[in-house]
Amino acid sequence: MALNLNLGKKKVVNLTIKDHVIRYAELKNSQDSTVQNWGERYLPTGLIHEGIIQDLENFTWILEECIDEWKILKKQVRFLVPDSSIVIRKLSIPEDASEDEIKGYLYMELGTSIHLPFEDPVFDYFLLKEKDKNKKQIILFASPESNVSQYADILDEAKLDPVSADISALALYRYYYHQNAVENTEPVMLVEIDTKTVNASIFEEHYPLLMRHLMMEVDEQNWTISTDEATEREYLTFTGDKAEVWDSLEDIYKELEKVMSFYRYTLNKGNKQVTKLVVAGDHPWLPSIVEHMKDRFEVSVQEMKVNQTANNEPIPSSLLLNIGLGLKEV
Repeated sequence: MALNLNLGKKKVVNLTIKDHVIRYAELKNSQDSTVQNWGERYLPTGLIHEGIIQDLENFTWILEECIDEWKILKKQVRFLVPDSSIVIRKLSIPEDASEDEIKGYLYMELGTSIHLPFEDPVFDYFLLKEKDKNKKQIILFASPESNVSQYADILDEAKLDPVSADISALALYRYYYHQNAVENTEPVMLVEIDTKTVNASIFEEHYPLLMRHLMMEVDEQNWTISTDEATEREYLTFTGDKAEVWDSLEDIYKELEKVMSFYRYTLNKGNKQVTKLVVAGDHPWLPSIVEHMKDRFEVSVQEMKVNQTANNEPIPSSLLLNIGLGLKEV
């Protein structure tokens, strides 16, 4: 089975499922980031853990409720592969391998010359323009088939039509690129922060060279779901000691510095370095976190935002992944 990143022919629903929330967005089209419809539903703690659904019956019930409320029954959907299961590798392949032969070559070499930390992978790749010692270079994306199939099967059983699986780092970068904020020679780190995890990815020449999935050492039970009486929309409130969150973020910052150092010195012998951190995510304290990061890091730090409305309501920046999914070429 292939991790197909370019399926689907029609306008589709862009669905993201995280450990703590389900969100959807419908865009005008894949060239226009305008959000026409959107919605979100926060999930009970422990229902999904590290991208793996723990209580299938309860999750299916909640998903079907969302489908009914959002009126998306039988629609085509794009979805994200759980970040915790994604592996990205830069590989060399024979120079004489044609584009039609690359996937077959990878199938043969997986488990022999190409080793992954799981069996039965689904995968896709990007062919790079550069060569190394007369060999072609690719970026390989892989995930356990069971993780991808779990989501695809559940969506199918809920009477949706899953047509494309994507990776959060690619979806986020796609929106960043769409905003004309990218220079070809600019190594940039995208940092996506939610209440439990941080995903960091370094992009160079428009492709992801490194990706790290980091866990926040915070008791997730302290994040409680509240409802805004005026808008009837849900949001998260932290009921524990806030120092627990800030201390955990400090550990995350140290890991981000290690990733940037690895990119600069190990991969590039000091000749290249990350020049910008672009921060996104749905953490309720994200604006304050960005200000802390500006003080903490020597490179430029900016927050990625959505500057539009739908039905006279502002679009929250927590929908950036969904919008990035919607900008995917088909």
